[in-house]
Amino acid sequence: MTFSDFNFEDSVSQALEAMGFDKPTPIQQQAIPAIMENKDMIACAQTGTGKTAAFVLPILNSIAKNGSSGKVSTLVIVPTRELAMQIDQQIEGFSYFTNATSIAIYGGGDGKTFDAEKKALITGADIVICTPGRIISHLNMGYFDTSGIKHFILDEADRMLDMGFNEDITGIAKKLPQNRQNLLFSATMPPKIRQLSNQLLKNPVTINIAIAKPNEGIMQVAYLVHNHQKINLIKHLLSGKMNEHIIIFSSRKVSVKEITKTLVKENLPAKAIHSDLTQQEREQVLLDFKNKKVHILVATDILSRGIDIKGIDIVLNYDIPSDAEDYVHRIGRTARGDNGTGLAITFINADDVYNFSKIEKLIDKEVKKLPLPEGFEAGPEYKVTAKKPFHHKKNNHFKKKQKS
Repeated sequence: MTFSDFNFEDSVSQALEAMGFDKPTPIQQQAIPAIMENKDMIACAQTGTGKTAAFVLPILNSIAKNGSSGKVSTLVIVPTRELAMQIDQQIEGFSYFTNATSIAIYGGGDGKTFDAEKKALITGADIVICTPGRIISHLNMGYFDTSGIKHFILDEADRMLDMGFNEDITGIAKKLPQNRQNLLFSATMPPKIRQLSNQLLKNPVTINIAIAKPNEGIMQVAYLVHNHQKINLIKHLLSGKMNEHIIIFSSRKVSVKEITKTLVKENLPAKAIHSDLTQQEREQVLLDFKNKKVHILVATDILSRGIDIKGIDIVLNYDIPSDAEDYVHRIGRTARGDNGTGLAITFINADDVYNFSKIEKLIDKEVKKLPLPEGFEAGPEYKVTAKKPFHHKKNNHFKKKQKS
């Protein structure tokens, strides 16, 4: 199957050809026809499957075919600023030969940014990609006319619910026309996603792209290590790797700051990205990392989904993610370059052993445990004894809505 089988308008087909897109991915093969038939849809697919193009292309095709209405016609809700910007950038590419307009709307900007967003909403940008909190701010002002919205899309819906945005999402939906198409994309399909689907979607088409195993080109290794050994082990492992492109993931913001501070002290080119940074600072850090001005990026899980940065050589998990599937998302940041290879290193402390065994079960592979380098005291044993259930640890900051 090729994209020509969808009979897109010439302006959309021209963009696909210019960008080198020929064959649709499995999610695109199943989703595009359903969306073009104006059906509601719930799709379970993870990052890297091409799901953004799966909903962007048929919507751009509709705009190319029918023209702009002068009002916002598509509202895409996403969990993070970074994902909003990335989707907007992809739309810019796919819409190059069309007259479609789009804007990413998210918190963290100044008054000028807010005014630009307001203008785009009033004049009717065709596609608006936004975080929940920011679009609610505009909705509450009363100038955003939602009567033209035909497509309501939730991307990374499971992550938004984890962040406490359930009421915000349903509140936004109530302000939209009842006669609209609803599309829900999620990397996982827990009961709360099914509940949200039942609330918002009407007779949806269900698509389930099986959770992909990690790329075979990723070499996965792990170290059994006590917490107090982690920083020194990072310094040891990264010694002599100044030209490598590296992401270090930690679930905790305080650890991200500590790791970055230590690496900078060691004259290692590291920068951190987390929610305490201003939007301008976060954008600059990402840009510096993409342009390889910075070789080590230390990040919370905000980057583990949805952000596509090619050429990453090493992913280092400072800790075990609370959801087993997030491990797949984290290490999936590497092996995306032309050579399709990368290294994933994971630190496992005594409390993480049970959870890591769940990860190994999910990926159907035993990850090689390497001995600690010479000079390090012995780490904990890899002995799976706990029978406690694997559950998502809810940090206090998830009880309140996070900044969007």
